[in-house]
Amino acid sequence: MSLIFLTIIISVIYVKKFIRVLDSVLFVAVAVAFLFVAAGDYLLPDEISTYSSRNISYYNIYTVRQSTDNLVDYQSSSKVSGRQEDIKLFGIIPVKTANIVSAKAETVAVSGQSFGIKLYTDGVIVVGTKDIEADDGKHNPAQEAGIETGDIIVSINETKVYSSEQVDTIFNDNNGREYKIKVKRNGNYKTFTVTPVYANAEGKYKVGIWVRDSTAGIGTITFFNRDNATVAALGHPVTDVDTNEIMPILNGEAVEATVSKLYKSTNGETGSLCCEFSNRVIGTLSLNTDCGVYGKYVCAIDDSKVMEVAPSQEVERGAVKILCTVDENGPEYYNAEITKISYRENNGEKNMVIKITDDRLLEKTGGIVQGMSGSPIIQNGRLVGALTHVIVDNPQKGYAIFAEKMVEESYNVK
Repeated sequence: MSLIFLTIIISVIYVKKFIRVLDSVLFVAVAVAFLFVAAGDYLLPDEISTYSSRNISYYNIYTVRQSTDNLVDYQSSSKVSGRQEDIKLFGIIPVKTANIVSAKAETVAVSGQSFGIKLYTDGVIVVGTKDIEADDGKHNPAQEAGIETGDIIVSINETKVYSSEQVDTIFNDNNGREYKIKVKRNGNYKTFTVTPVYANAEGKYKVGIWVRDSTAGIGTITFFNRDNATVAALGHPVTDVDTNEIMPILNGEAVEATVSKLYKSTNGETGSLCCEFSNRVIGTLSLNTDCGVYGKYVCAIDDSKVMEVAPSQEVERGAVKILCTVDENGPEYYNAEITKISYRENNGEKNMVIKITDDRLLEKTGGIVQGMSGSPIIQNGRLVGALTHVIVDNPQKGYAIFAEKMVEESYNVK
């Protein structure tokens, strides 16, 4: 009897230990699942484009089950949105609800050629203000009125302005009267009253504003969208060198360019391509956005590099090809690797981290250099993205944008 009693006690002790261990395991499992759910809600997109009935997968653990009931007749429609589906962890645990956009698979003519950029702004950009030495001390009329570096001056005394020369002419024709200056700031319009002060050293009234109305540079053309005759390049915006603000385009040109010199990148210092511009216009530029510069092309398109554009969720970590121009021989393919992918919408032009693995390119450039922005990234025969930035401390690596984003933006060209 006592042996039976002892056996029961021992069994109870082991059962209690087992239950405690099981509780701990369950707690850890729930905590891990919660972390994956929270991470998925943060990392995964709110809208997903899909080109087929295949299930959508992110990081190999988050999935969206596709339904054949929602397929689109692409002969009559290219895009249908509004369907809601749950993204699930391991196909079981709901993480978030996403809007599914059924879209026709896009094809574009991939480029990789260097080009020259000429942009003229819609208004003039304030790149700085200046103190004026007057009889009663120093004054900064523009700053005191509320004008800031980065503001875009659109009119002065209700006269529309387009160039820095026009602004200088208006400001130099002054006897101390006030100016009503209308600016665009963060998408909103504001009007400031600026009162010039008399500059003793120059013998005239000054407002103390420095402005810029145009810029030029080089980059790489990513693709030509033949559906609406648009050209897409850079993968990131053209910004003012002083203010780092996006240049507001009034008009611009993409011109043919030939690489004439190259400065290699080293750790901590970004190299660059130097190009000679020709008089041959490739296209007219009208959009400067977070996803690159866009316009209408006017040149002949070589159909030999027509490729399908991969949806972002089908881009994978691993081997890719970079198509870029780093010498007078034109676009060439080089080996690279996608080491990291981010699907967050607000990640802008940093959706992927790219590592250059091709010894030929590393020998020529040291990695990624300025002027390679926009270079197409090819994976499994499809366009998946474009280079956008170099990581300065490690120029073998850089960032890239999804090609899907750039194609979508190209349809905003009027």
